[in-house]
Amino acid sequence: MKTCLVYRDRILPASEHAFMRRQYMAFSRLKPFWVGCHRDNPPADLASTLRIIGEGHVLGGVRRLAFRQMGWGAGSAVADLAPVVVHAQFGRGGALALPIAQQLGLPLVVTFHGGDAFKERHYTNSFPPPIFQRRWQALVAYSSVFICVSDGVRDKLAERGVPDHKLDVLNIGTEDVPPARGPFDRLVFAGRFVEKKGLPVLLDALRLLAAQGLTPQVVLAGNGPMRAAMEQSAQGLEHVRFTGWLAAAQLRQQLEHAIALVVPSVRAAGGDQEGLPSVAAEALMCGVPVVASAEAGLDDGMLDGGGMVVPAGNAQALADALAHVLHMGVRAGMGQAARRVARERLRASVQSARLEQRLLSVL
Repeated sequence: MKTCLVYRDRILPASEHAFMRRQYMAFSRLKPFWVGCHRDNPPADLASTLRIIGEGHVLGGVRRLAFRQMGWGAGSAVADLAPVVVHAQFGRGGALALPIAQQLGLPLVVTFHGGDAFKERHYTNSFPPPIFQRRWQALVAYSSVFICVSDGVRDKLAERGVPDHKLDVLNIGTEDVPPARGPFDRLVFAGRFVEKKGLPVLLDALRLLAAQGLTPQVVLAGNGPMRAAMEQSAQGLEHVRFTGWLAAAQLRQQLEHAIALVVPSVRAAGGDQEGLPSVAAEALMCGVPVVASAEAGLDDGMLDGGGMVVPAGNAQALADALAHVLHMGVRAGMGQAARRVARERLRASVQSARLEQRLLSVL
């Protein structure tokens, strides 16, 4: 098998273990080999296919700095692996991997996930300019393909000047698992506690529901800089539980009993917004309806009866949608539609095979 270098600067945050690796699960002609600059809790079974630039060398820190800032030694750091293509994760990862591809004469494909396309600070001139800004135009010119996880990401990159022929949409898939069995007794949110996730809107919607006498158990899974503020804001909502970050198996246990997954995303002040939350795909595959805002990377056409989309930042609209899903008899039909949508469009094995085929197409 030929080697595909997978560049992810941090290998690999726990929150990314599942969705990052699923992208390569069906590869049969290319062997993924992970390369980055920081070791960040990688799974044990990646040990034989992982390289941290400069690791184990007395001048490792200097080598990493030279690689990141100037691209020095980029090609020689991985030339022995004889790669045939470079696939970078996130826009900034593409900028860091660019010298590798250039020095080895390899095609470069970059997957954009959301914030790397939407955050204005990435594209606003500053001094001194960060790596991504310095290399953005060269990245657009050199890269063969920018893979976008949603139509919204594609549209934003086109707006930023990326030629249409270099933009492809490929949703991140999820594993085909059995449907949730219930009993269904809770609403679930899962994600980082950051502005774009829209947690204040969700808490306001839950208060509106409580005023109607609707107080189902609510699980808020995740961590982040806004957690303390959200716990303070949730005082008085006794049916709301903060669980902290959950591993994949623990999150699956919550989805097993979910009436719906709530994705109340908003556009952050700096322009950051969702690409396509991987937890939404996981919920749909479990047969869990998704109630999302219009800024969540989903739309009614994609959900196709497996959930509802409401205006972003509108707590009343979100409360009304949740009240509808909570109505007896509604969830069953929506859950069946959610699973059908996921199996038709979001199976990880199918999406992974499509990714491999796209990488092979640029050789």
